[in-house]
Amino acid sequence: MIDELDGRVIALFAAEPRIGVLEASRRLGVARGTVQARLDRLVRQGVIRGFGPEIDPAALGYAVTAFVTLQIRQPGGHDPVAERLAGVPEVIEAHTITGGGDMLCRVVARSNQDLQRVIDMIVDVRGVERASSVISLVTQVRQRTLPLVAAAAREAGREAG
Repeated sequence: MIDELDGRVIALFAAEPRIGVLEASRRLGVARGTVQARLDRLVRQGVIRGFGPEIDPAALGYAVTAFVTLQIRQPGGHDPVAERLAGVPEVIEAHTITGGGDMLCRVVARSNQDLQRVIDMIVDVRGVERASSVISLVTQVRQRTLPLVAAAAREAGREAG
């Protein structure tokens, strides 16, 4: 579980990943050692997975985002397909899913025509039987976790209080 201070630490480093522990401690009003200990614990627990830059594929020239649902040949399984998909740079996420398909991939491409090339590469992956795609027109809610962090911290506060 995380508490309110953990939530504040996470929010600050998410907003300003290059801030540094000393400046974070000053802004949060706690000791530098406290901030460092919190960060270390959150990393160790897997709550914080990294401090790297957030990359915008569109700024790299990949303006088209699509979601591709895959039907996978069952005897081969999902893991070998996922390993092969990891070799396609335009596949930026892949999830095993329930429902009408077996795997859902978020992919990027330079254009709609380039998307056809990416889909062809995906369909060529051994174990993929067919693919169905939808193109994202506008991202209404960007991938986010800070509202979830805040909710978890509030919940922990209610349980502790």
